[in-house]
Amino acid sequence: MALTRCIFVSTFFSIVAALGTLIVASNFAAYAQDKSIVVASTTSTEQSGLFNHILPEFTKKTGIAVKVVTLGTGQALDVGRRGDADVVFVHDRAAEDKFIAEGFGGDRRDVMYNDFVLIGPKADPAKIAGGKDITAALAKVADAKAPFVSRGDKSGTHAAELRYFKGANVDPTQGKGSWYRETGSGMGPALNTASSMNAYILADRGTWLAFKNRGDLGIAVEGDQKLFNHYGVMLVNPAKHPHVKKVEGQALIDWLVSPEGQASIASYKIGGVQLFFPEAKK
Repeated sequence: MALTRCIFVSTFFSIVAALGTLIVASNFAAYAQDKSIVVASTTSTEQSGLFNHILPEFTKKTGIAVKVVTLGTGQALDVGRRGDADVVFVHDRAAEDKFIAEGFGGDRRDVMYNDFVLIGPKADPAKIAGGKDITAALAKVADAKAPFVSRGDKSGTHAAELRYFKGANVDPTQGKGSWYRETGSGMGPALNTASSMNAYILADRGTWLAFKNRGDLGIAVEGDQKLFNHYGVMLVNPAKHPHVKKVEGQALIDWLVSPEGQASIASYKIGGVQLFFPEAKK
């Protein structure tokens, strides 16, 4: 009887120990899972390769994993409005200011800038190659009814394109079905469409440099001050969405605007060409 009792007690404590180990492991896994955030960002930061360059450095330093949801700026901000992201990292200042005014975003921080370029076929039917005035170039594209591909996705790039057309006193939607085609897609797929159609398209320089399927396309217009493209980052407002990971999200924002984060952004190059330029204010 004593032996049986001894075996029972031994077995009982073994089970308790095993359960304790399981609970600790489960809690550790949950903690590790909590050390992650979701960032809603633009296609240009992803498709240019920038995030693959900088985010591993942030994760190594902080232990915080970053999952990126890649969309056009308008859609990325909508993800933030729904509370499906902790941080938004986008490039349409008017849309960002509206997001903040509606109470969905906290303090916006400048992070970096790059520039847009107008891509076009080497045959150049609009006769704009080598120009530096984006509005004059788009006016000529419209006059020539030369094929033009638009992202048409409410992204920051799409918003910029519409501003430039408006500056040229052109309503491109009047050309739908003839020379103006909206794809409703990200930058990479839209560039693929332009390549297959031998059409003009507005693109961010980073994605263009990373793009492989160029076909007969090249840069037609660049260097206009109006083509500068500024990026900002914001924490989704925890007062609107209490589940937002405020501490971890703010850690990413603080790192992006720190000297270390800014240096990482500046160091990213393709073919020796720097794609993004630090712009964080001290």
